[in-house]
Amino acid sequence: MDAEDGHAHAIDTSIPSAARMYDWLLGGELNFEADRRACQDLLRIAPSSRELAVNNRWFLERVVRFLARECGITQFVDHGSGLPTRPNVHQIVQDVHPKDARVAYIDIDPIVIAHGRTSLDVNSGTRFIEASMTDTERIVEQASGGGFIDFAQPVAALYVSVIHCLKDAERPEEMIRRMRERLAPGSYMVICQLVSDDRTVRDEVTRLMKDGTGDQWGRVREKRDVRRYFDGLTVLEPYLIDVTHWRPDNELRQRRAQQTHEWVEFGGVARIP
Repeated sequence: MDAEDGHAHAIDTSIPSAARMYDWLLGGELNFEADRRACQDLLRIAPSSRELAVNNRWFLERVVRFLARECGITQFVDHGSGLPTRPNVHQIVQDVHPKDARVAYIDIDPIVIAHGRTSLDVNSGTRFIEASMTDTERIVEQASGGGFIDFAQPVAALYVSVIHCLKDAERPEEMIRRMRERLAPGSYMVICQLVSDDRTVRDEVTRLMKDGTGDQWGRVREKRDVRRYFDGLTVLEPYLIDVTHWRPDNELRQRRAQQTHEWVEFGGVARIP
């Protein structure tokens, strides 16, 4: 995996990180005691959080496979890629397009950066870029360097379970708009984030995550917030939905995805007209 130079960030394992908490919820080992304690606190507020994380990961696998196989997309930009979890995005895409697949991973978490540069499969079809997901110009510049990602051709931009990490002041809607404007017609955007109809859950989880991560988090939002991300886009069926139910396949049924109640990952897939 090609490494792109960025700003150095100190690793403080005493402060939980959303990426490492997600890793623990998925049964991973790239986490620390502070992350595990924070997850236990989270489970007291939203007991189905582990199921939610697993269902969301399965959605990512399904949607990447769909875009690669059914839509012919070979180029992917994975914003807030998180810690490596097999199968990784590039493995799914390369299974469909072994010669043409190009996947750029974007993250700024220091431990994600360290593992992204050492633990993922090393091959010419992947690139790791250290950048905030809101820094569209840097992402496009670094991803297109050397002709790696050709933004004149269709690209799939992934924002899967990451936008809740952004504060309102970081203007996530404008981030989506900026990337949309850089994508060629026929490109796709995959967007989902944590939402809840229960105000208590929204407030308590948001407070827990902001306090625990040193204010490195945004908020749990409502479905109406996510719908605004899709303004100007052509949303594919089944439109915007709890992503657990987005185009379920036989494998998902065999895995027996569980319904979550306190909150869900809400979003969908849209095409650039």
